[in-house]
Amino acid sequence: MGILNITPDSFSDGGKYYSNSVNNAVDQAMQMYKEGAHIIDVGGESTRPGADEVGVDEELRRVIPIITRIRQESNDVIISIDTRQSIVAKAAIEAGADIVNDVSGGTHNPNMLSIVASMKVPIILMHMRGNPKTMQSLTNYSEHESVVAGVTKELMQRSHAAEEAGIHRWLQILDPGIGFAKNINGNLSLLKGADIMRKSCNNLPFLFGPSRKGFIGKISGEDNPAERDFGTIAACLAALSSSHEGSDEAFLWEKIEKPHCRGVPN
Repeated sequence: MGILNITPDSFSDGGKYYSNSVNNAVDQAMQMYKEGAHIIDVGGESTRPGADEVGVDEELRRVIPIITRIRQESNDVIISIDTRQSIVAKAAIEAGADIVNDVSGGTHNPNMLSIVASMKVPIILMHMRGNPKTMQSLTNYSEHESVVAGVTKELMQRSHAAEEAGIHRWLQILDPGIGFAKNINGNLSLLKGADIMRKSCNNLPFLFGPSRKGFIGKISGEDNPAERDFGTIAACLAALSSSHEGSDEAFLWEKIEKPHCRGVPN
C-alpha cells in the first residue's frame, strides 16, 4: 500500500502533494504503483497526533479530483480512500475508489458502516481510541489486560458492528493502529503479537502501518520521518516474523528516496 497524502500537515511528507497540481499527485500515485504498490491510499485529512479535524467539503475538494484522475489513468490500480467521513467515502467510491480505510474503525461517523455496506466494498477497520487530538493520552491499557488483548477485543467489537451493519467478514480488513493511542512499548507489543491477534480475530486479514512513525524515531534517534525507512523495514519484518504459519498481512509503504535503496518497501 502506497500512501498519497493530500494534506498540508502530514507528518511524513510535509504536505508535498497538497499545494502542487493534481498532475504531480497522480504522477506520484502511478510511480508507486509501477514500483510495486498494489494499493494506493489517498487521504485528505492528517491524523497525526494533535491534528485538527478537516471539514467534509475541504476533504472532498482535496481527494476527489485525485481519485478521479488516478482511475482515468488506470483501471488496474486499487485505490483506497482514507477517511472517517461517510460522505467522503461514498463520493470517493463513486469517483473510482475500491476500498474504504477508516482509522476510527467506523466510530467517528455514525453512517459510515451502513454506507460502506450499501456500496458493497471492503473496509479497513483500524483500532483507535479518542481522536488525533486526544489519542496519545489514551495509551494506558488495563493492568489486567495487555495491549495486544485490549486491541484484539476492541477490533473484534468493530468487526461485529460492521457485520451487523451488513459488511460481510470477507470484506473486512483489520488494522491494530500502530501509533494510534499506543506508546512505544504498546507498538512493539503489537508487532510482536501479530500472529496472536490474527488468530484471535478469526484469521481475518490484517494491515500494519508502521511507516516512518514516531516510535521508530524514538528507537533509532532519527527525528526526520523521511529518514526512518530502514526502521520501517525492520518493523514490517518483525510483524511478519511473528507469524509461524504464514500470513497475508499488508504493509503501508512510501517510496524510498535514497538512490541505493530505490524500490525497497518500508
